[in-house]
Parts: sequence; C-alpha cells; structure tokens
Amino acid sequence: MKVTDKIVYIGVNDREIDLFEGQYVVPNGMSYNSYVICDEKIAVCDTVDKNFGEKWLENIENTLQGREPDFLIVHHMEPDHSANIDRFMEKYKSAVIVATAKAFVMMQQFFGTDYAERQIVVAEGDTLSLGESELTFVTAPMVHWPEVMLSYEKTSKTLFSADAFGKFGAKDAEEEWDCEARRYYIGIVGKYGAQVQALLKKAAGLDIERICPLHGPVLSDNLSHYINLYNTWSSYEPETKGVFIAYTSVYGNTKQAALMLASEIEALGEKVSVCDLAREDWAEAVEDAFRYDRIVLATTTYNGGIFPFMHEFINHLTERNFQSRTVAIIENGSWALMAEKTIKGMLEKSKNITYTEAGVHIKSALRDENIDEIKALAKELCR
Repeated sequence: MKVTDKIVYIGVNDREIDLFEGQYVVPNGMSYNSYVICDEKIAVCDTVDKNFGEKWLENIENTLQGREPDFLIVHHMEPDHSANIDRFMEKYKSAVIVATAKAFVMMQQFFGTDYAERQIVVAEGDTLSLGESELTFVTAPMVHWPEVMLSYEKTSKTLFSADAFGKFGAKDAEEEWDCEARRYYIGIVGKYGAQVQALLKKAAGLDIERICPLHGPVLSDNLSHYINLYNTWSSYEPETKGVFIAYTSVYGNTKQAALMLASEIEALGEKVSVCDLAREDWAEAVEDAFRYDRIVLATTTYNGGIFPFMHEFINHLTERNFQSRTVAIIENGSWALMAEKTIKGMLEKSKNITYTEAGVHIKSALRDENIDEIKALAKELCR
C-alpha cells in the first residue's frame, strides 16, 4: 500500500492472536506496521512479529523489485516490532541499522549481537539523508520503553510515531479508532503520561501531515482529533462527562445497589456505564475509569480487605497514575465494613481525588436506609 510517492506500507495483519502482550483481548486481531522509504537510498522502518517474518520479507522483495535496502530504522525494540532484525540483517548483508544507543543494548540482549560493524547510533535531532527524503530523529524515552525514538520525514511531512497513536485491531478492521486506541493507550502507555506530554511538545514544533504508527491505520485526516485525544489521555483529564460504576458482588446484594444507583443517575439525565469486574474485560473497565470524570467503586468486605477483583482493578488504576476524578464508594459487609477504608488506603497516593460526601453502607442486604443513601449519592454525583 502506497502511503506517499516514496513511502510504502509493508506491514502485516495478525488475525490469529487472541491476547496481545498475553493480557489484552483483541477480537479484531492486531497489525504490525512496517514501512519502506524508497529514494536514492532505501530505508525500512521496523520489522514485525516473529510469526510473520516470511510474509514481511516477501513484502520487502515485492516492493523493492530487485533493489536492496540501505538502512533498517529501529524505532522500538519490543519483539512485535523487532523480532525479525536478525533475519533482515542476514538477508541484506550490506544494510546498516539506525537506532538509539539503548536500542543497541537491547539488540545484544535479544540476539546476542549489537551489529557493532553495521550500526549508526542516533540521538535527538540527528538526521539521515536518503536523497530528497531526510529523516530527523526525535527521542521518546518511556513512550513506552526507554529506547524509543520517532522519526520525521520533512519532504512528505510524515511522522513515524513508534507505538504512539497506535491501536488494537488489524489494519483492515472496520471499527472506531477512538475506542480501541483509548484502550491501547491507557492499558499500555497510560503510566507514562508525563513522557507523552513531553513528546507532544516536540511534535507541536513539526509540520505533520500524516502519522505512521506501528499499530493501526496511517492517520492523515483531522490529525487534530487524534492529537487532542492523546493530550487529554496523557494529562489524565477526563474525556467524557459521566459516571462509571465498577462493582463486584458475591451474592447479588452489592450488584443490586450498583444497578439501582445506575438507574437513579440515568433518571437524573447523566450518562452512566456499569461493569461487573468479575465477568467483563478488565481492560475495558480500566478504559472507562480513565474516560469518565466520576467513578463509583462498589464492593464487599473480603478477608478484612476488599473482594479480589476490585483489589486487582484498583491496582490497575493506580499503576497507571489514576488521578483527577470524583470517587464514590458503595461498601457491603456482614460483620465488619472495611471496603471504604481499604479503597481509600489504596488510592491514598493518587492525586486530586475528591470523595463524595454521600456513600452507601450495606450490612448484608439492602434496607430502606440504603435506598435513601443510593438516592442521595445519585443526586450528589449529578449535582
């Protein structure tokens, strides 16, 4: 697929994968993107997952029609993008690898060699001329690995963005970009908001007409939409006004309270999303926790703490720097109410958390006073 007159897409779609990184459900597969820039000299940008090496090498041959690449640009060393470096270097013996110093350290770790005689180490602001095309390298440490860099091709105004602006789903998946890009960003990159903010400041100084990520489609229309979303996500600001209710329930009483609260909130005209943490995709739940500006955590006291699925869910939030939200708590306990205390302890280091004055405190099963608490909480959340 031609991206520009000189840039060609040579990546692959993975429709066989069920869990990306062994944890994220990907019903529409995954793409591993690679690009080739054909000028006086030829640069291949990144490789693909090990299971698609043969197909990728065929794509290179079919694109170059007898020419051989001069450079392999390695933007990111995660194996879904770097697994075929050794095969590429064995096939194209005159090619040189262009990467950051940290990337070459990782090559030694992965392949037992850093290709010392065939490497060009680049840093922030370094350039590589291919003829009319010229790449300028932009370092992006911890977006989301320490060795990451991006490259900007100035004549076509193209940004090769590594894992930034990527999404779940094969490249030909017919689905909304925002949802799967949000789930990808929050799950994989979300911890590193400060580093993404630093990268966005660098990108603001570039005249960009298209973004070529390592996952998902090439972005060329309405770039401000994607950049603005990345700015929202990486600054930990809510994207959507509404209430997300995450609950765990042993015998159905806490579930009943959560659903009753959802109905009350809807009746007051607010958007609400509800998730059973024990039965639904946790990554979707984490996505919604970061998407909405208000969150309700409803769970039972369990072994002096909280139910395991809720405990793990909150861990997922805090390790991604969850912050700047209004939080409400529904707790249930038959002989000791410990859930609220435990939740607040787990969120103690989260910044800018505001707790509602109203809360729901159930002892075993719902009583009239709990229904009154639920109505009061709904009103406060929708105030």
